[in-house]
Order: sequence, then structure tokens, then C-alpha cells
Amino acid sequence: MEATNLFYRDPALYDVIQSDSGSAETCQALIERHRPDATTLADFGCGTGRDVEILAKRFECVGVDLQPGLVKYAHRVRSGLDIRVGDMRTTRLRRRVDVVTCLGHSLAYVHDNDDISRVFNTFAAHARPGALLVLCSPVSPVIRPEPTSVVVETPDGPAKVTIGYEWDLRTQINTMHRHWMLASGDEAGDEIRRRVLFPRELERYASGAGFEIVDMVGESGTGLTGPIAYTVARYTQ
Repeated sequence: MEATNLFYRDPALYDVIQSDSGSAETCQALIERHRPDATTLADFGCGTGRDVEILAKRFECVGVDLQPGLVKYAHRVRSGLDIRVGDMRTTRLRRRVDVVTCLGHSLAYVHDNDDISRVFNTFAAHARPGALLVLCSPVSPVIRPEPTSVVVETPDGPAKVTIGYEWDLRTQINTMHRHWMLASGDEAGDEIRRRVLFPRELERYASGAGFEIVDMVGESGTGLTGPIAYTVARYTQ
């Protein structure tokens, strides 16, 4: 993934971009709405731990991410957090919690149907009876006929990012192509492939792992992302 996404090659840049996502705040509001007595939380695909840092003010948290570089950065800048390297298709923390989360676009990087089922089984393996699952994922593709440009603030100054999209309906893969003109004058490119799971698909995967959908909230996304939805499900096993 580092080879295809500049954020994962530069954790400090990832951290800055993630800082205004609002994922943790939206997640916490949904938890307060549906499980206000929750005290423990596991976040899969936690990146540099920025969302975990916010959620840890309210919950006892553990975070898991596949990429050692992001976890190493998290240990350096957020040393008080419990953040571990792990693959959310197979990780078993040997604990069950009140809330399981998967924010950002972490779920969208899992493309294979069987692997998606494994991820939901991981969610179930860490859920207490009645636990909440809160997912953030794209639920519709971004389709734009022409590339667009945005200016992004980075640790080294403003960068101009030109973004184009491709949509493969058969595989449901939305590919984002980005060209970065960095403040230093250097250029960089990346290509991010995300699997779009439509709402009824999310419901099917969740149901197969023992969850029942209780809420779904859509958001328009930002200049660097497309439409997303927060899906809330309750573990019924």
C-alpha cells in the first residue's frame, strides 16, 4: 500500500490530512446515540492513531493497523496509546469490547469478497453481545469526466493536488489518480484503488457475521475523498 499511496509513505502528511476528517467526532456521536453506556473500543485500520487519540478521551481503546510505518509513527507521537500492527482479516486481540470501529477508508482497501467476510468475522470476534460496529466507507463511486485540482496544506506548506477517477462497475473498484505538486517543487503521484460496497452489500456482510444494521448516515466527503457513509450495526449473537 505504501507504493500506491503517498500518505502511507509519509505518515506526517497522512496525520495532517486526517486531522480535519471529523471521523472520531461523528463516530462518538453515533455511539452516544446508540450505546451511551459503552466504555471499551477497538479500532481496526487506525492509521497513525489520530482518531484513537480522540476516542481514548472517552473510551478504553486499542488500535490495529496493517502498516508498520504508520504504527511506528503513532508510537512516536502518541506514545500513550495502545496501537498494534495487525491484519484486520486475521487479527485476534483475545478481548471483546463494547464498540468496534473501522473508520477512514480502511474497509475499502479490502477488495476480495472472501476477505471482506473475514474482516467482518474479525469484527464479530471482538464484539460483546449488544456491541456496536461503526464503519466509515464509500457507498457510491466518484465519477468525474475531468480531473479536478485542490490545494492541500501539508507540514511543508501548500501542495496542489490534481485528482482523476476511474470506475470499474464489474469489480466495483473506484481508482483515484493523484498528482502532487509539493511546496518544495517536487512532484509525486499515487493511485488508490477502493472497493465500493453499496448499502445493501454492507448489510449482507454485517448480517452474515451476526450484526444488525441500526443506522446509516451519509456524508459528502472532501476534496480528496468522495461520498461516504457511517454504518452502525449491533452485534446480536
